[in-house]
Amino acid sequence: MNLRTRTTHRAATVGLLLAATVLTAPQAVAAGTRTSAEPASSATAKPLGRLGPLTALVIERLLVSDEVAAAKFGTDSPVEDPVREAQVLEQVRAQAEAAGVDADTAVAFFRDQITASKEVQRALFARWTAHPEEAPTTRPDLGVIRVRLDRLTTDLLAELRNTAELRDRPVTCSVQLALAEVSGAVRERLDAPHRRALSTATNSVCRTGGTVSPVPQGTPRS
Repeated sequence: MNLRTRTTHRAATVGLLLAATVLTAPQAVAAGTRTSAEPASSATAKPLGRLGPLTALVIERLLVSDEVAAAKFGTDSPVEDPVREAQVLEQVRAQAEAAGVDADTAVAFFRDQITASKEVQRALFARWTAHPEEAPTTRPDLGVIRVRLDRLTTDLLAELRNTAELRDRPVTCSVQLALAEVSGAVRERLDAPHRRALSTATNSVCRTGGTVSPVPQGTPRS
């Protein structure tokens, strides 16, 4: 059994065990379904493990994508914006160098964040087009959203620096990432599109390419 296979097996095992534990917890089966407009409870929404803080920020950024989608839906603003994306990645490279984070690692990680955000936006556009009654009735300010994204960039870079040693250890990183992903997805009640986007967003967290276990079904976000 090679290293990648062992890593995947261990991560999957941890994910399954964690899912069984978290899904039986009271907070995971609370009545009702949180909507994207409802803030997460700080007491229940923190992913577990040593990569929990990093994963929490990744999930927060994903949920901001809901607001980005609401700001763009029904306008001429496209999901794809290559010029803006290139600017963001250049800024990330400069900030990473100043923060003591490997610039190539940071750029790869934030490219995944951008890709994941676009996955969420496309999924929401498709849902709102098919079900107009679910479409947002207000349009958030993209300028305000970008201030939040800038803050998250700074916080994410700090966590990349703080977890650099762990992320260089393939097996440990994959197990810790599975732990954080599963617990974070269940506690935040992410629906299938958000869970898939979370997997995309964490693809390059571990230096081996981000092998992670699938996030199991939890109580979905609507």
